[in-house]
Amino acid sequence: MRLASAFAALMLSTAPALAGLPFTEADYALEIPTLQSVVGHKPGEEMTTADETLKYIEALRDAAPDRMRVVPYAESWQGRQLVYAVIGSPENMAKIDEIKASLSRLSDGRSVTGAEREKMVRALPAVTWLGYAVHGNEISPTDAGLAVAYHLLAARGDADVDAILDNTIVIIDPLQNPDGRERFIHNFESARGLEIRGDNYAAERREPWPGGRLNHALFDMNRDWFSLTQPETRGRVKAITAWNPVATVDAHEMGSASTYFFAPPARPITPFIVESQREGYTIIGEANAAAFDKAGVPYFTREVFDMLYPGYGETWPALNGAIGMTYEQASPRGLAYNRADGSVLTYEESVFNHFLSTLTTAATVAKNKDKMLGEYVERRASAVKEGEASSKRYTIIDLSVRTGQAYDFAERMTAQGIPVTVLPAGAKVCSRTYDDGALIVDRAAPNGRLISTLLDTDTPIEKDYMTEQEERRARGLRHELYDVTAWSVPLMDGLSATTCARADLSDGEIFTARPTFETLAEAEFGYVLPWDDAGQARLLIAALREGLRGKTTEQAFTQDGTTYGRGSVVFSHAMNDDLQGKLAALLKEHGGEVLPMQSSWVEEGPNFGSAAFRDVTLPRVAMAWGMGTSALSAGASRYVAEQQLGLPVTPIRVMHLGFADLPAYDVLLLPETGYDFGRVLGGGAGAIQEFVRNGGVVIGLGSAVDSLAGSALGLLPAQRERRVGEEGSNGDDRATTVPGTELWSEADYQAAIASGTERPDSVPGVLVRATANEDHFLSAGYEDAITLFRGATIYSPLKVDQGTNVFRYADAEKLLASGYLWDDVRKQLARKPFVMARPMGDGMVIAFAQDPTVRAYQNGLQLLFANSLVLAPAHTD
Repeated sequence: MRLASAFAALMLSTAPALAGLPFTEADYALEIPTLQSVVGHKPGEEMTTADETLKYIEALRDAAPDRMRVVPYAESWQGRQLVYAVIGSPENMAKIDEIKASLSRLSDGRSVTGAEREKMVRALPAVTWLGYAVHGNEISPTDAGLAVAYHLLAARGDADVDAILDNTIVIIDPLQNPDGRERFIHNFESARGLEIRGDNYAAERREPWPGGRLNHALFDMNRDWFSLTQPETRGRVKAITAWNPVATVDAHEMGSASTYFFAPPARPITPFIVESQREGYTIIGEANAAAFDKAGVPYFTREVFDMLYPGYGETWPALNGAIGMTYEQASPRGLAYNRADGSVLTYEESVFNHFLSTLTTAATVAKNKDKMLGEYVERRASAVKEGEASSKRYTIIDLSVRTGQAYDFAERMTAQGIPVTVLPAGAKVCSRTYDDGALIVDRAAPNGRLISTLLDTDTPIEKDYMTEQEERRARGLRHELYDVTAWSVPLMDGLSATTCARADLSDGEIFTARPTFETLAEAEFGYVLPWDDAGQARLLIAALREGLRGKTTEQAFTQDGTTYGRGSVVFSHAMNDDLQGKLAALLKEHGGEVLPMQSSWVEEGPNFGSAAFRDVTLPRVAMAWGMGTSALSAGASRYVAEQQLGLPVTPIRVMHLGFADLPAYDVLLLPETGYDFGRVLGGGAGAIQEFVRNGGVVIGLGSAVDSLAGSALGLLPAQRERRVGEEGSNGDDRATTVPGTELWSEADYQAAIASGTERPDSVPGVLVRATANEDHFLSAGYEDAITLFRGATIYSPLKVDQGTNVFRYADAEKLLASGYLWDDVRKQLARKPFVMARPMGDGMVIAFAQDPTVRAYQNGLQLLFANSLVLAPAHTD
């Protein structure tokens, strides 16, 4: 059966199943292999595995090499190849590399203007990027992507397909998270029985820890687009940057009881989205609405899924100028879900809905190609002009402050298409001389709006929207913010950043790689490793893994006019063989800084033989893992320790902690815990208590502080506060709650340390300032810090006989660094503890009221985390 338009025949799964897709009646070319012919099932009949996905994509390419190219772009943690398919007409594919280069030139925003630009817009195809299944347990998008690829290659006599192929290049990324998908499918198949069960609590639909949503490293990759911690994300960002798509789709699944969501997005929307993008959302949204109405599929728009945070798969492309969109399908979380109304949501139905929306999107772009490509190019050009006119055009990073982290910043910016200029030592820029040089980012760039939201101290949220949220709170309703409201990268990286309108960059060079180590001067006594950024912590850990022995100081010391701060590590020749050679090799591999010491004599502070110097050795670190812990926190904390700091970690399941050989370890890390931690831990509580008393260090992150303080462990006398003025009982067994207080002055704080059940309102996520207690070794390398605060947990300060408040949040007037913070929470949070420490027996308990490793993007806190992992064991008996 031949139809003039595929969309005229798109039907639900009751339609006759022809040679190609079970939900269309299009005329399909027999030479293009179907999914069933390659992997053994039809689209929507079974879940296609990662291996099958790659096999089928390659089979399609082999059948139509003149219309399809397959490009590997990344490798997952578990070694699976991630690819995207490039699909176009034979004429366009024959010159695809030339088209890609021309689109890059056209999209630069500066290279092509006037009549030439208009001519290129008319002549070149636009790129539509369709991405599927960034979350592994969101299963239907992948099979939908494969169905779209087949339809574009096999459908004959279809005017919409012809327009798509002639006017656009469609890029299909069918599976963004293969490791997570395989974990989900394995769990599903392991529980599968004689018949598919759609019951809500059927085992095949309920995933054991950690579930399939996350990748192997247990990261939510839909939060990673500017942090770039994961290899899958880094490859995808590089590919999208190279192709300059005018429209992107990130296809997801949501709760099983819902319907379908497509653009326009919900509020709040980043202020860097311009009017032509909003118009594009409406054009594509109306086209999707017409297609869904015709097919009888319910949908909703402008609800729940906002577009504020720049780490989403819709927002990051949009800040680069694309029409970036999130599509969400109700998930069967298997092959079927029994709805409350008696109907059944099938996997095939879910696949069809994503097929319909993404194919409709590609067709809409094709029908409006000149408009959408022209407006994309105009958005890129206007971003350059906005940057040129900005009083904050240049962001300058001082290389004398946290140098290693500054170069980490430069690598991360460069990886997402943001050029960084390196100025040499002694350079003068913006009326200031930088003795150690500086890094410069110019926001007069085609992706200048992305640069602005990443580097600005604050990204404003629509005032009327926030007024609505405050009114909701006043009526006792929950706010509607979906994610964090602050993400300023210089703040989170702990860097010294300033801005100015004009700068001379003629002496600079574009950053390509951090400086390499050249030589290490000879030293009579040994070498000192300054303790001032995360790069130094990485270098120390590498040295300890190499077998070097050193001593860390609790007090600053001065030698030859240079002061070395608390935490600095001294390596002596007397303690190490071939010290110079080993350190030189480590510096070459890892970077960092060590300085020669000709003797141990100092002008101020302790000498090397003082009790203020303590042996520092490679800590043996265990961490709680599995049921009872947050998978996100477990993944992030392990990633920061192992991948960012280089410190191996042994994960031990919570239920096994009571049987494990805990004395074999120096540190036990507790990531954020859940309500069931104490139940799963069982008799392991006694083993952890004994571990601390015998000299071990226990570190609790975020909600794990409740477990440390509550009946589960009873290791910390921390008390969580209720909302100010709120009465309540102490019914929460995880941590005793006390009335909320406001500490407006230093006197209030001193009084609190000298001597109801409702929490404060939950905060979506803001950046706040914290002040260090510089008398405690855990604050080495810090005077203050910036940390993410989210949620509703506030603790009263420890009293002086209970422990030390190593970091406390700044006073109310200085507290907020970036984001939107409820005023009552701001007042209550002021001067409350962020990091607490308590000696216990021969060991120590360390508590982070907020997880410093969340999303592995608070790089300015890596050194603090290293203090707890590496320096703390040196301070226990």
